[in-house]
Amino acid sequence: MELTEKYGYRPDASEIEAFVENIKTDIRKWENAETYRRCLGLVDLTSLHVTDTPEGIEAMVAKVNNFKAHYPDLELPASICIYPNFAKVAVKARKARKVDITCVGGCFPSSQSFQDVKILECRHAVEDGADEIDIVLAQNAFLGGNYDRATEEIIGIGDAIREINDKVILKVILETGTLNYGQIAEASFLAIEAGADFIKTSTGKTEPAATPEAAAIMCNCINAYHEKSGRKIGFKPAGGIASAEDAALYYGIVDTILGKEWLDPSLFRFGASRMANNLISAIRGCNVTYY
Repeated sequence: MELTEKYGYRPDASEIEAFVENIKTDIRKWENAETYRRCLGLVDLTSLHVTDTPEGIEAMVAKVNNFKAHYPDLELPASICIYPNFAKVAVKARKARKVDITCVGGCFPSSQSFQDVKILECRHAVEDGADEIDIVLAQNAFLGGNYDRATEEIIGIGDAIREINDKVILKVILETGTLNYGQIAEASFLAIEAGADFIKTSTGKTEPAATPEAAAIMCNCINAYHEKSGRKIGFKPAGGIASAEDAALYYGIVDTILGKEWLDPSLFRFGASRMANNLISAIRGCNVTYY
């Protein structure tokens, strides 16, 4: 049985596209300073560059540490998202304990390696203090129809990292730009059943990255799963999301499908490197380049 059948949700293209158009029509409901303030506290402040250095990561963490001295009325980001080899650096530099350290793992962004290598990388990151791990669905298995192997990999990584820290958060990236609507739904349910705490749209390394249509499908899957199980799964749009207007759009999708309970960092994140500055700029009404 397909998981979409099990949970009673199969996306209809015309319905999804009409829903997104309705959100865009009503977007002014969310394009305001209060929403932007909330969105700022949902950001996973991200640096995932081949040119990243320990000194650069320390500087980014220092910006977070000192943020409240400059903007006491605004929210800190939910986490700092970096490559796993920088976990120890970020954990040592972090003073704002409210802010988690997130590491991409499992041979991000391609997920093209051996399962034991992926598990070892994620274990190392958690041993070095990472609070959250973002991995990519094994598309070499999923697109090949081997759902069992894709599931086994998520379970294996989840078990390994939770053995070290049972509070660690596992996010699974679907890379939705490579999937059709039906595959996005099937991948969402697969990742959730395998133990994902969050499902995430994209790595930001392929095109298209996040789209509001993919977000709507994923949120509908989260809602269908919650109705069956009672368990709440988080949602993280990422990739190509930068402006305050982007934030309002995805915030509106989550608000409409999942409701107010999901508008919290424990269940909703943005994966973004530029969004934080743009949100601060929108709130302040002037150009801000703090981060």
